[in-house]
Amino acid sequence: MNRLYRSLVVIRAAAAFGAGLSGLAVSVNAAEPAQAAKPDVARGQAIATQVCAACHAADGNSAGAAFPKLAGQHAEYIVKQLKDYKTQPGAKAPARNNPIMAGIAGALSDQDMVNVAAYFASQNAKPNYARDKNDVALGQKIYRGGIADKGVPACAACHGATGMGIPVQYPRLSWQWGDYTVAQLNAFASGQRANSEPMHQISSRLNEAEMKAVADYIAGLH
Repeated sequence: MNRLYRSLVVIRAAAAFGAGLSGLAVSVNAAEPAQAAKPDVARGQAIATQVCAACHAADGNSAGAAFPKLAGQHAEYIVKQLKDYKTQPGAKAPARNNPIMAGIAGALSDQDMVNVAAYFASQNAKPNYARDKNDVALGQKIYRGGIADKGVPACAACHGATGMGIPVQYPRLSWQWGDYTVAQLNAFASGQRANSEPMHQISSRLNEAEMKAVADYIAGLH
């Protein structure tokens, strides 16, 4: 059932992607300026509504854990992730391998990325909560203190005591879907997601129960 749901959502996303880009005439220009101009939030909202909403919702509060919440995420971090979906010069593969997102990111100019990222950053994330009370103690311990004997640092050291992160380097984690966080920790651990060597090292030292506990704790963190 979960696979069917994901397949249907991907089909919807692809359809929205094609229709949204044709309606918006998203700019793809080989001669773009080296630095994007100031963000146009209205333009970003148009892209988000017509292209991103099928998976992430129009305001960035995705309906389920198959897709991350983008509302309230740091704009600089969103821009970096969009660029990481593209294969960079000299690389054999993108740092984040996702065929749907590669197609979407590939059709966005640098300015489009800045615009849509600014729009999502301006939205308010909807509250979430830990779903398993048995995970809270272990999740809190890992998030705030790490696991010394495994060489796992406290998540709070980079993502902050309330999960708000630091722009560019460290994303906001507060209220993110727990299952999505687990999926990303596994992707980092396996090397499937290759855009953070520190996260690869950290995630590879966590077992599944520890990943689940800290992800569940993060879901309710604020």
